[in-house]
Amino acid sequence: MAKKKVSRQTFDKEMKRLQIELCTLQDWVVKEGLRIVVVFEGRDAAGKGGTIKRITERVSPRIFRVIALPTPTERQKSQMYMQRYIPLLPAAGEVVLFDRSWYNRAGVERVMGFCTDEEYHRFLRGCPSFEQHMIEDGIILIKYFLDVSQEEQEKRFKARIEDPRKHWKLSPMDVESWARWWDYTVAYEAMISATDSLFAPWYRVQSNDKRAARLNCISHFLSMIPYKKTPFEMGPFPERRPRGPDVPDEVPFKHSVPKLF
Repeated sequence: MAKKKVSRQTFDKEMKRLQIELCTLQDWVVKEGLRIVVVFEGRDAAGKGGTIKRITERVSPRIFRVIALPTPTERQKSQMYMQRYIPLLPAAGEVVLFDRSWYNRAGVERVMGFCTDEEYHRFLRGCPSFEQHMIEDGIILIKYFLDVSQEEQEKRFKARIEDPRKHWKLSPMDVESWARWWDYTVAYEAMISATDSLFAPWYRVQSNDKRAARLNCISHFLSMIPYKKTPFEMGPFPERRPRGPDVPDEVPFKHSVPKLF
């Protein structure tokens, strides 16, 4: 018997609670100067972007930074592979969320032939060391793999085709990933096997139920970082300064947006 999906009412209630906790965490990250990296990988249409959106929509973009890199330039292709990602790592008081990451080399680049076998195997050998250096330097690293079934992925792809608001979410590369489901399965199995370490483990997020996946992932993220509530201190509002003799009732504008609604 299929498990009942999370209702909208339950989702909204729990998401509000979790987003309050994310704001509490944010204050603690700033106060303690924490550096946090969260990697989101997984199947296309598994809900990485939606989960990241729920994490960031109530916190400061100056503290929670989202990284979603475009195709590398020719110059970047000539650099050491990890060189592209090092400048993006957090400074004190920052949380960096990677919407796909250095693991592109073990996923799309491997499956689509965008890297050589030598480059691929060198990445798998070196990635754990790279992550260990991050952690030894004090960065908190958390890695999530969002997983979705073939049937649910196809359903979501078709929904993107039918809804003009979602066309931007679908690229020829996404469609190709659907056709190469088993190739990606082999690549992800090798990736997890080589990079699931005691110091930087992978956490699978079952994502057929989007609402449950978001709640589960955010709950787990919060549980991974010990934090305390920082008292919110706001003094009394100051008295409003008096209006000057030449100040108009409101700011004058030459142009206004038409009131269509």
